[in-house]
Amino acid sequence: MQGDTGVVVIGAGMGGLAAALGLAAKGVRVTVVEAGDLPGGKARGVPTPGGLADTGPTVLTMRHVLDAIFAECGTRTEDELTLIPLPRLARHFWPDGAMLDLFTDFDANVEAIEAAFGAKEAAAFRRFDKVTRGMWEAFNEPVIAAPKPSLGRIIAATLARPKLWPALRPGLSMLDLLNAHFNDPRLVQLFGRYATYVGGRPAQTPAVLSLIWQAEVQGVWAIAEGMHGVAAALARVAERMGVQFHYNSRAKRIVRKEGRVTAVEIENGTSIPCSGCVFNGDPGALRDGLLGDAARASMEDTKRPEPSLSAWVWAFGAKPRGVELAHHNVFFTADPELEFGPIGVGRMPEEPTLYICAQDREMGTELPEWERFEIIMNGPAGHQPFPQEESQCRARTFPILESMGLTFEPEPEGPALTTPALLSRRFPGSQGAIYGGSPEGTLATFQRPLARTDLKGLYLAGGGTHPGAGVPMALTSGRHAAQALTSDRISAAK
Repeated sequence: MQGDTGVVVIGAGMGGLAAALGLAAKGVRVTVVEAGDLPGGKARGVPTPGGLADTGPTVLTMRHVLDAIFAECGTRTEDELTLIPLPRLARHFWPDGAMLDLFTDFDANVEAIEAAFGAKEAAAFRRFDKVTRGMWEAFNEPVIAAPKPSLGRIIAATLARPKLWPALRPGLSMLDLLNAHFNDPRLVQLFGRYATYVGGRPAQTPAVLSLIWQAEVQGVWAIAEGMHGVAAALARVAERMGVQFHYNSRAKRIVRKEGRVTAVEIENGTSIPCSGCVFNGDPGALRDGLLGDAARASMEDTKRPEPSLSAWVWAFGAKPRGVELAHHNVFFTADPELEFGPIGVGRMPEEPTLYICAQDREMGTELPEWERFEIIMNGPAGHQPFPQEESQCRARTFPILESMGLTFEPEPEGPALTTPALLSRRFPGSQGAIYGGSPEGTLATFQRPLARTDLKGLYLAGGGTHPGAGVPMALTSGRHAAQALTSDRISAAK
């Protein structure tokens, strides 16, 4: 076993941090190299008058994944972070004045839907919730939690639930499933929004991904330190366990000798010897040869997926006026086709749906004078910057919100905007996609790269690998990478 040279993790995003912690907990010497100046990857914070505002993921679900990582390292989530359970999942607004809160409590949801949309739609919700709960129970263990999706276990789980079969027909989209349950198009919009949580469009995303609703209804937590604070806490624990971090250090090449990884070269000329490497970046960077020929060859047998959605993201501090916001808020367009139609042909939405995280709301503390906000407008990946992009994005964000009763004083300036093109530059190989490969298509779930690659000693972690996008999924991918690497080291030592 070549354990004396340790392991290098490239990238201090959620997947890389989870991999580093999993390896350190097994006694492996770990070095993390990160191109940026802080850990977190897409989970970044930007300065505002009210403090750091998130400009990346904002929703923490499946807390048990985070709990397990900290527990393996001899600590507890509550000792490292301040998590606040949110009984209200989100507040939803429509241009016609309708508003709906959804909760973690099933009966509260039935009551809220009946009050807003009538008894028939409440009954439809009951049926939809039951179907998606069955999907979650059938697919969680054999797909989401497993290092490799197990087709046999999936078949066994679905055969045991014949009532699920109509919802699992090949080619059935999330939009098809929702239209079969709900009559009110606003509820179709709402639950179809979960496709965008993994970077897809409702009409093209497989119906089975409606199970995302169950991941959220099981619990959502706000984080006093922000989502970027989760990355900071993971890195802090890793340092306590002896993991070495090198920031502002971009990896240049993964070195292969005698058929396996032996070192990682940094752009400053440093070479770090290692017996293994975990790459926490978009797999597209390896396919494009950005980490050298050996890493590129390791991906030759994997298909390059279509990229998921990207986004224009505002992160800023301001004083809101008008609408009473919750922590998580969605302002829907009146016509989804004016959002997803342009996105499908690579353009900015004409009339977008806008997600707003009001980071200081529902935290159990008095609201500050300057609140922190993140506004996300979904868009296509692969987008190139164009003249007046900022002004167009502003015109399709703040006037729409003002028409629905919400204003900000002051409105953010240009530096507060992250664009798809900026994301593409910041995360090489991603094409600006923020959820890895697209979830659209029947087999998309089974086509993501797994932790092991064809190059001995090279492993993958992050939202572009199995099990996919989202903070708990990226963390899970890091755990899978650490487990695969330690297992292979043990086998090599025998």
